[in-house]
Amino acid sequence: MESPLEKYYEKFNSIEDYEKIAIRYNVKIEGPALKPEDDPEVVEILAAAEGETKKTLALDVLYGDKDKTDEDVNKAVEAGEDPIDLINNALMKGMDAVSALYTKGEYFLPDLMLAGDAMMSGVAICEAKLGHKADSKAKIVCCAVQGDPHDIGKNLIVMFLNANGYEPIDLGRDVPHETVVAAFKEHQPAMATATALMTTTMTGFGKIAALMEEEGLDIPIGCGGGAVRRDFVEETAHCFYGVEAYHAPKLADAVVDDGKTWEDIRKEYAAIVGEYVAAYS
Repeated sequence: MESPLEKYYEKFNSIEDYEKIAIRYNVKIEGPALKPEDDPEVVEILAAAEGETKKTLALDVLYGDKDKTDEDVNKAVEAGEDPIDLINNALMKGMDAVSALYTKGEYFLPDLMLAGDAMMSGVAICEAKLGHKADSKAKIVCCAVQGDPHDIGKNLIVMFLNANGYEPIDLGRDVPHETVVAAFKEHQPAMATATALMTTTMTGFGKIAALMEEEGLDIPIGCGGGAVRRDFVEETAHCFYGVEAYHAPKLADAVVDDGKTWEDIRKEYAAIVGEYVAAYS
């Protein structure tokens, strides 16, 4: 039996007919939608994934397809591809493309999470083939502070750090201040991140910094979250306000590669992340 909708749409047989509907409802049709890989910035990023195998893997990550990523990584390592090359020049390039689309507002949180899972699954297969973890730039301790059960922001930071060659030490959520500082002593990270969604828990930043000082440590701590403000964070030494999760790798690069301190980051945040940041204007 033909539905009323089917009868209605039988009258529209061309793109011009559908454009009339769009005009009626004030919808502008600008042309065919771009595929993610056709975005100019993504095209430039994926150009570094040389060869069909690496480009395929980068696209698997870009589309957040974990099963296909696993399948294609296994095929690649069985064919003799270098696992480190696959990590650096295929899987991470795919994640770079995802980050670019997220920054532009064309990808959203679910896209990030799916792509992150696909990338990390592929990395795990490569590391299993190597027999050890791939070398990382540095360790970064990450946590959601004591009393705060919200960890989406922290999880995004961990994902972006992983995608950019760092080794995040993920302490989880609702982490006691003493546990955070103990992790500082054990891992000697180049930087740390702490997140809080609630005003009642963001006081944890200062408590972590105070305990760290007692232990004679000086580690830059990026602090952020839903209710967090720059002026509040900057009341505490060693801490700087982190605006977006995807800024974390560039901030870590500034510390590791350029020797920037927490004081430098406060002054140069926008220049370090390479974009306008309202909170630092």
